[in-house]
Amino acid sequence: MHPLTLRAISAVLAVSLLVPVADCVPPEPAPPPIAAAEPAPPKPPLVADRVVVLKEKRILELRHDGQVLKTFPIALGAHWQGTKHQAGDGRTPEGAYRIDGRSEKTRYMRELHISYPSAQDRAQAQAMGVEPGGGIYIHGLPRDFGPYDPPKWVKDWTEGCIAVGNAAIVQIWNAVPNGTPIDILP
Repeated sequence: MHPLTLRAISAVLAVSLLVPVADCVPPEPAPPPIAAAEPAPPKPPLVADRVVVLKEKRILELRHDGQVLKTFPIALGAHWQGTKHQAGDGRTPEGAYRIDGRSEKTRYMRELHISYPSAQDRAQAQAMGVEPGGGIYIHGLPRDFGPYDPPKWVKDWTEGCIAVGNAAIVQIWNAVPNGTPIDILP
């Protein structure tokens, strides 16, 4: 063997012993590129099949299939304890009713009409010799308050209605179709 060839082979062997084995292993294939995160699908609109008002707790609940979807703080009639008996008594009725109308043509942001007085309410008022009253709504604040929602009401101020904040009445309005049952509990 020629001394130059032997020297070349020795040089190649010396260099190959200096190169780590890991560098001689072919690299793993690159992982596939990470796809950009897809935006979360939009939340389905809130749809309630029942409204429950808990007068003593000052809470209005939107429910669907018995599950509470959302709660809102409320203010009631100035004389909130007990049910409404007659016009002008400042009480919020108690019982089972329905949302039977809605209006944006009001001094409040929006309002949902409650089907008070029921036949039973009228009969009770007639037996007492008084007018049962009416015009009971779930409503917001005056429009000039803007999208204000108090975290808690500090005073009952309505004449028998159920008041919520202006952002709340928009959410409730959108979630509650006409005909939705409303239970107003003590």
